[in-house]
Amino acid sequence: MTTEKIIIAEDRNAWKFGFTPQAELWNGRFAMIGFVSALVTELMTSQGVLHFLGLM
Repeated sequence: MTTEKIIIAEDRNAWKFGFTPQAELWNGRFAMIGFVSALVTELMTSQGVLHFLGLM
């Protein structure tokens, strides 16, 4: 009797909702984009993001 393991790879870039590893990857990617955007905004305007948006 032989036993074979079948490995089913999950697509780590799939767009899935809920608390899944894929959703956490996308959340982290969007957070990094937002952080870099905030840094670029501060460097280009010489003011903080909240001040730039008129919230302070």
